Amino acid sequence: MDVVAVVLMVAALGLAVWRPRGLSEAAVAVPAAVAAVVLGVVEPDRAWDELRELSSTVLFLAALLVISFACSALGVFDWVARLIAHRAASPGGAGHPTGHRLFGLVFAAAAITTAALSLDATVLLLTPVLLSMTSALRVPARPHSYATVTLANSASTLMPVSNLTNLLAFAATGLGFVEFTALMALPWLVTLIVEFGLFCWYFRTDLAVAPGPDVLDEPGPAPRAPLIVLAATLAAFGVSSLVGIEPVWCAVAGAVAMASLAWRGRTCGVRALAMSAQPGFLLFVCALGVLVAGISDGAIGGRLADLLPDGTGLLDLLIVAGVAAIAANVINNIPATLLMLAALGGGAPAALILAMLLGVNIGPSLTYLGSLANLLWRNLVSKQGHPVKVAEFTAVGLVTVPLTLVSSVVALWLVT
Repeated sequence: MDVVAVVLMVAALGLAVWRPRGLSEAAVAVPAAVAAVVLGVVEPDRAWDELRELSSTVLFLAALLVISFACSALGVFDWVARLIAHRAASPGGAGHPTGHRLFGLVFAAAAITTAALSLDATVLLLTPVLLSMTSALRVPARPHSYATVTLANSASTLMPVSNLTNLLAFAATGLGFVEFTALMALPWLVTLIVEFGLFCWYFRTDLAVAPGPDVLDEPGPAPRAPLIVLAATLAAFGVSSLVGIEPVWCAVAGAVAMASLAWRGRTCGVRALAMSAQPGFLLFVCALGVLVAGISDGAIGGRLADLLPDGTGLLDLLIVAGVAAIAANVINNIPATLLMLAALGGGAPAALILAMLLGVNIGPSLTYLGSLANLLWRNLVSKQGHPVKVAEFTAVGLVTVPLTLVSSVVALWLVT
């Protein structure tokens, strides 16, 4: 049965990577999950329990996707790009305009967008406008493009809402929203500092090109209404545990409010807002949960559980993060998260689960398969005339991932 479970998982992931003729990720994953139940790889009761446990996470994800799409429709990302371009091209402030100033602003925008709106917003919504901005400023796009995809993975460690992997593991940590964010704040900050330094070194030639000083148009007024709704939603996440409300309902309320703004402003219709929740991807996540259950309940899951430590020392955290990073690059970070959670078992120390999240969020930058964000980014930038070479993608990952992962785990160990 282990072989059957692995074959079904490979088939589901293979289509998600290949996406022939634009087929949804669920086109093979859902039939594979059904086959797993029919063939006895996963018991029906086990599959139902898995789907029930995933239901709130999937609803949370759907709400975040709607919020991100509505923000884009309401001009939030366009305004951010114009603001960055204006400030980077202006010779005022700290002297002459430099590529490093522009890159610093792009880096900060990508990190904040990922943390507040999830990695999908950074890859699908922020990246296109930033690429257009680099073209207007006549600077090399490479460092900015690679920064968005790298930060879409690595900067998603801060809050439970920053990544689907965090949402999947949030309940298992036993932490509230504020506690989770507080513990991950130092590792997140260390991640940004280390990666920024490494990027500045690796892309030093590209960043020596200063942005064109003639692009000085004012960014215009900020889209206040969506920014206020976004800020209120994030604040609601913070107080939700204090008042006994599940954070998912804060996300749903934020999605309804943001969608209403977009609909009333006639920037997008009801159908577009509904489809922005990506129902195919939501079904894909549910199917993966069932498929991973077949693997985690078998011999593979048992061996992985025996391999992982149960302590919270620095070496223990490094081992868990390292195994998680390897698993993410081999089978993708979503199933890797589900598999690692099962292997760690119920009642695992929060520090171990947070170390696992560092691994599945920072680690995927090594390979295209590491996360679906990598694949979405590759397709997007290629369509915009910025083809990506596998060798360079891997080289950037090798430069950034090892040092960043170790540094962030040490930071986690210091605060736990």
